[in-house]
Amino acid sequence: MAPIAVGDVIPDGTLAYLDDENKPQAVSIHSLAKGKKVIIFGVPGAFTPTCSLKHVPGFIERAEELKGKGVDEVICISVNDPFVMNSWSKTFPENKHVKFLADGSAKYTYALGLELDLTDKGLGVRSKRFALLVDDLQVKVANVENAGEFTVSSAEEIIKAL
Repeated sequence: MAPIAVGDVIPDGTLAYLDDENKPQAVSIHSLAKGKKVIIFGVPGAFTPTCSLKHVPGFIERAEELKGKGVDEVICISVNDPFVMNSWSKTFPENKHVKFLADGSAKYTYALGLELDLTDKGLGVRSKRFALLVDDLQVKVANVENAGEFTVSSAEEIIKAL
């Protein structure tokens, strides 16, 4: 499948998270994005160095600025289970705005055409690193990284596009 691109409507899909009682819950991406301006950014894996030290912290640190520019939701997606995503989110106690959602079987990542096969490295199928700016389900910016890079999908790059 061709990767999601500017002008495309994001596919609907179900992602998971843990509620306040640590019970898995499902949420439709369309329910979070319809009629809103959202940033959806994907990372290859929770607890990995670039994701934990650069990508996620950038969106957490710039969340107020993003909100001030009209962004309603900031969503982080990774091919991990909701228990891992919940634990990872707790390593960012300063976070007030970024939602951590799990794509445990990579179904949504495949629907976006942004899968990254790292099986030869023992990591299975993951997500490419990316950041999408979506307005009422339509992709306005699609910043997708080449494998191993972190140059175009940062919060700073999305802010430039706003």
